[in-house]
Amino acid sequence: MSIEATGRVVKTARGVDLVLVRSLALPIEDAWSYLTVSERTAEWFGAWDGDGRAGGSVRIRMAFEEDGPPVRANVIACEAPHRLELHTTTNDDGWELELFLEEDGEDDSLLRFVHHLDSGAAVGDIGPGWEYYLDLLVAATEGTEQPNFDQYYPAMSEAFLSQLG
Repeated sequence: MSIEATGRVVKTARGVDLVLVRSLALPIEDAWSYLTVSERTAEWFGAWDGDGRAGGSVRIRMAFEEDGPPVRANVIACEAPHRLELHTTTNDDGWELELFLEEDGEDDSLLRFVHHLDSGAAVGDIGPGWEYYLDLLVAATEGTEQPNFDQYYPAMSEAFLSQLG
């Protein structure tokens, strides 16, 4: 079974933004908990410890990359239940991530995930990874089977690279 890439690569003044959107069958407060409560983030991304408030920092133990070191992130913004901004410090150049939630009807939420990149050089590697993690989020919120990473990478790489023009 083939999974199609949904993410968009958007050119910006700084570089490119990788933008992915997911519909969550949860009220916004519940969706927010899947982004900010360690027990819930553990179900799809990884558990974390530390100070999750704006200005704080956290250490994330990636659930599906067990051999890697914990990811360290500074919490730039935590505006419940609408916006979370993190800057990781583990990667060589760090990653700037923003997550935006909005209500989508009475009982659903819409998540817009943005990874700000200086260039599109690595988007063929990064895009499939975020598609995978966000589909893990949907599976966690719906109680469905988790996807397999092999369906995402390298199969989706070209779909992201081709958007660079």
